[in-house]
Amino acid sequence: MNQLENQDQLDTLKREKDAVLILFGGAHCGVCQTIKPQIFDKFSAKFPDLEMIYIDCEQLQEVCAQHGVFSLPVVQVFFMGQKFIEEVRGFSLLALEQEIEKTYAKMNN
Repeated sequence: MNQLENQDQLDTLKREKDAVLILFGGAHCGVCQTIKPQIFDKFSAKFPDLEMIYIDCEQLQEVCAQHGVFSLPVVQVFFMGQKFIEEVRGFSLLALEQEIEKTYAKMNN
């Protein structure tokens, strides 16, 4: 899971990649640090074209604010530059996987 440094990098990725998952988290967010490797391990094999990004909201507060992220963790999934999925705070990784799978399958058909 790559870590971004600024909004320009994120904008470029959303333009250039067909599928982007962004995990907004923080170093002091226990849930964020727990789900980060789980998301990467579970989704990287199943969705090889899904670019996975981590944004540390403690370091990049302005990027998080621009994306409407004011609590952690938040996962946003973009397909073709458009946000299709957003999960905030308490969410199921299984339900997230199923949502991605539905949209991902349509994109690759």
